[in-house]
Amino acid sequence: MAAAAAASIRERQTVALKRMLNFNVPHVKNSTGEPVWKVLIYDRFGQDIISPLLSVKELRDMGITLHLLLHSDRDPIPDVPAVYFVMPSEENIDRMCQDLRNQLYESYYLNFISAISRSKLEDIANAALAASAVAQVAKVFDQYLNFITLEDDMFVLCNQNKELVSYRAINRPDITDTEMETVMDTIVDSLFCFFVTLGAVPIIRCSRGTAAEMVAVKLDKKLRENLRDARNSLFTGDTLGAGQFSFQRPLLVLVDRNIDLATPLHHTWTYQALVHDVLDFHLNRVNLEESSGVENSPAGARPKRKNKKSYDLTPVDKFWQKHKGSPFPEVAESVQQELESYRAQEDEVKRLKSIMGLEGEDEGAISMLSDNTAKLTSAVSSLPELLEKKRLIDLHTNVATAVLEHIKARKLDVYFEYEEKIMSKTTLDKSLLDIISDPDAGTPEDKMRLFLIYYISAQQAPSEADLEQYKKALTDAGCNLNPLQYIKQWKAFAKMASAPASYGNSTTKSMGLLSRVMNTGSQFVMEGVKNLVLKQQNLPVTRILDNLMEMKSNPGKQGKHILYGCSELFNATQFIKQLSQLGQK
Repeated sequence: MAAAAAASIRERQTVALKRMLNFNVPHVKNSTGEPVWKVLIYDRFGQDIISPLLSVKELRDMGITLHLLLHSDRDPIPDVPAVYFVMPSEENIDRMCQDLRNQLYESYYLNFISAISRSKLEDIANAALAASAVAQVAKVFDQYLNFITLEDDMFVLCNQNKELVSYRAINRPDITDTEMETVMDTIVDSLFCFFVTLGAVPIIRCSRGTAAEMVAVKLDKKLRENLRDARNSLFTGDTLGAGQFSFQRPLLVLVDRNIDLATPLHHTWTYQALVHDVLDFHLNRVNLEESSGVENSPAGARPKRKNKKSYDLTPVDKFWQKHKGSPFPEVAESVQQELESYRAQEDEVKRLKSIMGLEGEDEGAISMLSDNTAKLTSAVSSLPELLEKKRLIDLHTNVATAVLEHIKARKLDVYFEYEEKIMSKTTLDKSLLDIISDPDAGTPEDKMRLFLIYYISAQQAPSEADLEQYKKALTDAGCNLNPLQYIKQWKAFAKMASAPASYGNSTTKSMGLLSRVMNTGSQFVMEGVKNLVLKQQNLPVTRILDNLMEMKSNPGKQGKHILYGCSELFNATQFIKQLSQLGQK
């Protein structure tokens, strides 16, 4: 899908949001006029869509003085227009009708995240008539923005109520046909919104006999119905470009999660993946608990509260963009280099300041003074840039330190290396039972993730005697065996025991520790942590997409990374919980 459009999906959704906030008139960047001051009213879904894309400053530049939740207690502001951005749910419609009756704002610009039904539109019209507020309802728009863009080329379908479209929701044995239809419709609606925003009609490929095929059929039908009416088609507008007439149509590949269950359980070694796996990281924001330091306190005294800090890891952050896919030891080294570079610049400014205060009257001192005046002026002008650099260094020092604490406490480098060897069928240098039985190696969840990867990837399922031995070791380590119960049933049902998914032949190498990081002056003491070098891993989904792009007829479980996509951004902890719920008897 890389060739689908020149502009990224992040840029397109941002433009759509800015147009909405500008009363659905295209926003002009260099407009010299003062923006119209307005209030933004959103629900939780709208908040999740806006927050990764627009900062508070950008909202203020668009004239947004207040941004409030629809269901919060709001005071009337009768002289100000209000822009609503909400899902067209029954609850939200009722509250909007109540706002009309209470005459809260001067005018109402109603924007719905997904298309609103005719009956609900009539409810709003009736409420406006009853409240004599018809003239105040300025515009009503379907925005088709029901997805959350996290990066230039990645989106998720939802953050609120995401368990309703989760792996567990689709695979639980007691799901009814009606519930399954609701899940499929929710996924289809978000994918349809994505392609409307992208301005392109996709070529759809899916795995047969799975939920992916149900989604594909429904999405195909919805796209065709929209294209049938050329006058009202969402894909032929001037703002969306050529759409279906373009030869560069994107490829949408829909695959079932069951094609590869090992990858979401796999411990990771790159910066972004580690932050997502071990820290509280949602919608590009990471929340950290910082200890306030150990102090001598009298016995029985209440311990000090930990400070909570939030950091935004966005595409604007150059360090994050450059290093989010790097192995963690490289990130630690880069943070240290950035810190040393900043200190050198800071020392230079201090040195120049001291030179400017020279009192010597000899010619050498005076010439030195004149030479450095320009340098100091340049240094002062670059001060805002220097302060921003310091802020980013502090941010990544704190985040990387928090990640490093988890790596050391749970021996995540050992888990990552061992799992890579299992998945690539490399000779293991340590017994699996030894790691599971080691009380210092990881949490019960880490041990369960490791064993599930071994069980899924095994060429031959372990014997009943061996399995009982593993179960006893896992139980002794405090593990919940429900996830294993589900995977066992899944393998038997899918007849995967003799044909497990192949993960390529790549392995990781362990190198000597980076000398710079090991310096005593370093922020990161990496002693005892392996410096693992990553090699490219051809996962099952990667091979599927490779075969499709090369137009091979092989329908096997084969695919390059899918640039746009994912119905659920998997966090291993959440995935283990879902497997545990599915494995309950």
